[in-house]
Amino acid sequence: MSQSVDTASTETVLRWISELTRLAATDDADRVDQLDALERLKAAAAAAQHRVTVDLDASQRQARRDAGLPERKVCTGIAAQVALARRESPTRGSRHLGLAHVLVEEMPRTLAALERGDTTEWRATLVARETACLSRADRRSVDRELASRPGGLAALGDRATEAETRRIAYRLDPAGVVRRAARAESDRRVTLRPAPDTMTILSGLLPVRQGVAVLASLTRHANTLRSGGDSRSRGQIMADTLVERITGQAHADAVPVEVQLVMTDETLLRGGAEPARVEGCGPVPAALARSWVRDTTAEVWLRRLYVAPGTGALVAMDSHRRTFRGLLRRFLVLRDEACRTPWCGAPIWHADHLSRATDGGRTTVANAQGLCEACNYAKEGVGWRARASGEAVEIATPTGHRYRSRPPALAPPRSSPASRIELYFTEIVLAA
Repeated sequence: MSQSVDTASTETVLRWISELTRLAATDDADRVDQLDALERLKAAAAAAQHRVTVDLDASQRQARRDAGLPERKVCTGIAAQVALARRESPTRGSRHLGLAHVLVEEMPRTLAALERGDTTEWRATLVARETACLSRADRRSVDRELASRPGGLAALGDRATEAETRRIAYRLDPAGVVRRAARAESDRRVTLRPAPDTMTILSGLLPVRQGVAVLASLTRHANTLRSGGDSRSRGQIMADTLVERITGQAHADAVPVEVQLVMTDETLLRGGAEPARVEGCGPVPAALARSWVRDTTAEVWLRRLYVAPGTGALVAMDSHRRTFRGLLRRFLVLRDEACRTPWCGAPIWHADHLSRATDGGRTTVANAQGLCEACNYAKEGVGWRARASGEAVEIATPTGHRYRSRPPALAPPRSSPASRIELYFTEIVLAA
């Protein structure tokens, strides 16, 4: 296809990337100028991504309408294509797609500021987020007012961008703010995610009054104990009190919990250093995993699994059942650990047949991948294909792009001639 001389192609962008590896400066003043220019380049690139995203969405939708697909199916999988191209999860792909439409179609001045490098993609995201409850007309008003203020968006940091956008939105549509607050309360939830050094982060998304009340109660209790001579820090007391009050335990270290570990035979039985893995939380140091097994007085169940010595991946398990249930599904979750779509990382919710069961696909681990809900639905879109390629899964998108994913290695690869390496799946129930 011919291209106008005043437009840039993909090859041009790739050359720009190559040029950046040869960037040089004459002195520190020049280095500071380069930092400024590169920051502007990042913002301009983000703006270009949003324009390309909107064009891709429109083109894909039109092609599907032309093919006679019902309207409810024309958008399936488009956000997932955006996510794969940007090496992000499907959830972030949906956010990128939504933000692109907002900036391109409703907030052109904010997009222009991003193109000039006067603001960052995150600040543009804050503007879009804080105006989500507004009508299109009110959103354009916010866009104009932010651009016309002294210095425009370039003069605002993250907090100021959020606060100024919110202030204008509250003035334009106070009733919409009330409706948004009501909807937000329905999204209240508690989540858990891994943290460094075998810790976890327990988060609660709560209405502001409840969140403030919880923090105030924990703070008061911590201050009382500290004034009475408790040697723990204020943060330690607040964390322990949170666990005790929620679980009903007298002490935070007496909580009944089921711990599921996967570790090698070397780690469990011979003092090896290869980390174990806690399902849902990631790796833990070998010594700590052994202590969990050794130092508990509760009953411990061990089940042997086997991995290929060359790659460390779990060996396949067969089943004649139609759905992945019981030990077969457990094996699949242990093998894949998280959604197999590249860069997703969400928990596994669906055990998916690579070759559909309706097309004769067998219910085997070799014909299966663990997927999150969003990725499984995206895979059902027109033009998506997935197939096993050895231990890897190859995904083909409607535009012909291909991506490969491999299950995580549960044991380090070995050159041993043995056909398999033992792993131990350990279930520990610690009683109060």
